Amino acid sequence: MAVKSGNALIRADDKSQAIVEMVLDGLDSPHSRRAYRRALVDFMAWYRETGQTRLGKATVNAYRKQLLDQGMGHSSVNQRLSAIRKLAREAADNGLLADRTANRIHRVKGVKQEGQRMGNWLDKEQAEALLDAPDASTLKGKRDRALLAVLIGCGLRRQEVADLTVGHVQQRAARWVIVDLVGKRNKTRTVPMPSWTKVLIDRWMQAAGIESGRVFRPVNKGDKVTGERMSAQAIYNAVARYVVALGFDSIAPHDLRRTFAKLAHKGGGALDQIQLALGHASLTTTERYLGVELDLANAPCDHLGLSVEL
Repeated sequence: MAVKSGNALIRADDKSQAIVEMVLDGLDSPHSRRAYRRALVDFMAWYRETGQTRLGKATVNAYRKQLLDQGMGHSSVNQRLSAIRKLAREAADNGLLADRTANRIHRVKGVKQEGQRMGNWLDKEQAEALLDAPDASTLKGKRDRALLAVLIGCGLRRQEVADLTVGHVQQRAARWVIVDLVGKRNKTRTVPMPSWTKVLIDRWMQAAGIESGRVFRPVNKGDKVTGERMSAQAIYNAVARYVVALGFDSIAPHDLRRTFAKLAHKGGGALDQIQLALGHASLTTTERYLGVELDLANAPCDHLGLSVEL
């Protein structure tokens, strides 16, 4: 099976993997690489299974229609289209696809999102119950309490928690903060930390004998540290166990980041300060437009209102 466009020849069987790798090489985020790989592998499989003979705008539009007919969410469809657009651009840049064809594929319209999803989050009592759920008498329980405290108390993404090092946690302006945290799209930010989060981190690190490197490490069934770092998926799994045990089935780790924002805002935290702490995509624009600087004396995490048994 071959796709011919101009003088370029793309063979779906022997070159598809190489093209996928070209796309992934241009991505910095591990999460984006995983999502794009899955999107492109699925697209290549659909291309072969449906007997497509030409990669072009009509082909991508047909794939878009099938995804929507299958009931895929609008944001998921748009993510897959972004991956295919990048695939076309990389193929054109490497002489495997005509520029005009790549440009036409790039003009395939995304799906318009009507309204805004509310998402899920925990209220104050639920957040406190989740923080108390791990068995603090075990090493694993101490780790998981600290892990949950960082997710809820600082609003970090799970990949950011996985990447957190001992050196990130420092004092600034008479308070503990996570300094120079590199997050999504390689944006660097400083995140204030509530005192109870620092206490729980210290208890975990002291019990595990951690003095440098990654803060969060794997713990085996024998309650022993067995590695140098946890993966983002391992953090997801750790959170999911307690969420399910408490009956919060609709809550995912990212919803703990939303919980941080909701509780901080409800407690009186300034919206612009919450945005800075979260490191949202519009952070740079907001800082330039408003002239905002992170207020460490009145940080978002000071307004969560949680009572944590220490």
